[in-house]
Amino acid sequence: MTATTAGPSSSLWIRCPGCEGPTYGEHYQRKLRVCPSCGHHDRLSAPERVRQLLDPGSMSPLGASPTVLDPLGFTDTRPYLTRLEQTRRATGLDEAVVCGTATVRGHPVVAAVMDFGFMGGSLGCAVGERVTAAAEHALATRTPLAIVTASGGARMQEGALALMQMAKTSQALADLDDAGLLTVSLVTDPTYGGVAASYATLADVIVAEPGAHMGFAGPRVIAGTIKQTLPEGFQTAETLLAGGLVDGVRRRAELRPLLAHLLSAAAWATGGRAVPAAWRGSAPPLVLRPEELPERDAWQTVALARDPGRPTTLDYACYLLEDFHELHGDRVSGDCPAIVAGIGRLDDVPIMLIGHQKGHDTRELVAHDFGMGSPAGFRKAARLMRLAGKLGLPIVTLIDTPGAYAGVEAEAGGQAHAIAENLRLMSRLPVPVVAVVTGEGGSGGALALGVADRVLALGDAVYSVISPEGCAAILWRDATAAPRAAAALRLGARELLRHGIVDAVIPEPDGGAHRDPSLTARLVRQAVTGTLYELARTEPAQLVAERKLRFRRFGTRA
Repeated sequence: MTATTAGPSSSLWIRCPGCEGPTYGEHYQRKLRVCPSCGHHDRLSAPERVRQLLDPGSMSPLGASPTVLDPLGFTDTRPYLTRLEQTRRATGLDEAVVCGTATVRGHPVVAAVMDFGFMGGSLGCAVGERVTAAAEHALATRTPLAIVTASGGARMQEGALALMQMAKTSQALADLDDAGLLTVSLVTDPTYGGVAASYATLADVIVAEPGAHMGFAGPRVIAGTIKQTLPEGFQTAETLLAGGLVDGVRRRAELRPLLAHLLSAAAWATGGRAVPAAWRGSAPPLVLRPEELPERDAWQTVALARDPGRPTTLDYACYLLEDFHELHGDRVSGDCPAIVAGIGRLDDVPIMLIGHQKGHDTRELVAHDFGMGSPAGFRKAARLMRLAGKLGLPIVTLIDTPGAYAGVEAEAGGQAHAIAENLRLMSRLPVPVVAVVTGEGGSGGALALGVADRVLALGDAVYSVISPEGCAAILWRDATAAPRAAAALRLGARELLRHGIVDAVIPEPDGGAHRDPSLTARLVRQAVTGTLYELARTEPAQLVAERKLRFRRFGTRA
């Protein structure tokens, strides 16, 4: 009464491999082989996965060039060819991957779906050839590629030729990068070795099922070679998410909607990138002349900019966007909670939203590091800005930070390098970039999201080279001089507009954004859509040239 690793259960009741509790077999199948009690995700065969992810009847198999069957004449306890034939009879498959063209909610995709039941999903010549051929077909037809991984690693029976498939498939995905085509990796349990160290981790978006294991060296290899004891949760999807190595962990039932969402975003970018005509002139009454703004006490403005009731980036995502999906991780070291990012739809236009995240109470502020980005946060932002540039998605950044995180770990992790890289990257992005200072614009941590075609600011926002407290401590050597420092820094919207730091100011509701977050969000939305309408008609080369010119002139008399 145990769940099988693939294929439908023939038992009336089955025992979950996760919690070992009994569950009704038919119900288990309807839940896509996910335990209703503990949520354990059992393994699916490739045909089951095709039925789960793709539109019914849409899968059309792709051919591939023939490959050598037994290049080494390999024999272990059985001849390799005998083992291969037995596996084919047992699974009904001829190899460990099924490739074809299909649709997901009507959106075209080239799919490569691996099957762990076929010799552990091992990567050999045939699998490498088929995955490469699928990528080449995606390139030829300008179609996104989705790969479902399940593998124990390279196929040992094919020796170094199996090893070469890692390079072969990796360069095929690089060609899709050069062509601006979306790639998505759905990591299932287990994904190890040569597959993990090639196409599984090279995709634009990597999503793992709960509990899925992924790594280069598996537990048995580690235990057998260096005799290390592995920590709890080692190489699980949840640990990978915390380490910034995957974009998300999604339940099986959520994978199809997520894939459709990503394919829809890619389809907009390849379909002409049209923006609604209603965006024209949709901006609220923006303030373009500094003399139209009232003179305000600088220290009071700082207090308003820091008010915990002001909308955060995730609040704006809820107010502004439909179908927002947060993407995580820098793919190197972690997932900084102070910077959040993801793709959502603004009037059916896919937008890459990136912003600092604070919080509305002490618990939230601590959880999000008070909106102070770490190197991992800036690298996450850079990774997703590159993805937006690759796919042609407009970028909207929301700036609200006291500054980049200052600490030993941040410095050791390359804080200066991460910020510098963002400044260089943003100056060359071939897509429209709109930045909105929604609260505090604190020094380089703010500018790292602020190299944009248009920079807007809310009426009570501030933007400065240093915080008033920091300035008072350094120049006045007196913490009580912070109000005087705030006035001297001229960090309010009126002075920012006078110096051209911001291009326009969005008036706030009476009393500040925290008094009416919903109205504030509507005003920001109108300002962003009106600005994007203008920028969307500009050629990429002109966008880059004008953006560089915008920042080139700062500090000159011209």
